Amino acid sequence: MSLLELFIIALGLSMDAFAVAICKGLSVQQLKPRHALITGLYFGGFQALMPLIGYLLGVRFESFITSFDHWIAFVLLALIGLNMIKESREESECLNDAFDFKTMLPLALATSIDALAVGVTFAFLQVNIAPAVSFIGVITFVLSALGVKMGHVFGSKYKSRAELAGGVILILMGIKILIEHLTGGA
Repeated sequence: MSLLELFIIALGLSMDAFAVAICKGLSVQQLKPRHALITGLYFGGFQALMPLIGYLLGVRFESFITSFDHWIAFVLLALIGLNMIKESREESECLNDAFDFKTMLPLALATSIDALAVGVTFAFLQVNIAPAVSFIGVITFVLSALGVKMGHVFGSKYKSRAELAGGVILILMGIKILIEHLTGGA
């Protein structure tokens, strides 16, 4: 997997976290640098951890499903992408203004579940996992920290667009994986 492809996947995965970070930015009266740092650390950390867990699970089962792994990668990415597109069309609820463990942990888990499935596809595609999860974590950290600031400054205008873009990106990556395999390009 090329660096560009990995960047595109990282961008797609980070859009849920970015959208929630925008809401977190909306929720605070006075934005402090620690708000962006806390949000970036939680979301970036979990976006790095979940694909690693998915990868480790995928490696265990890889030998059983190598003949149809490209279909699994396509279906997982397409389902995640479609779910993100669906969520982009729903009314958003504003979050509370707390940045404590019991508030941030469920948000970080919720925004990184899709990364678990992507980690499974990384195992099937034999992606070098250490740089991949590091890259995903850093991209998500940066976008989440920026999302908090943008949410505070611009409002909720960009939340649904971010989720829509992330969903489309993941679906396109799934289609690309399937096409490459079917045409012998993988």
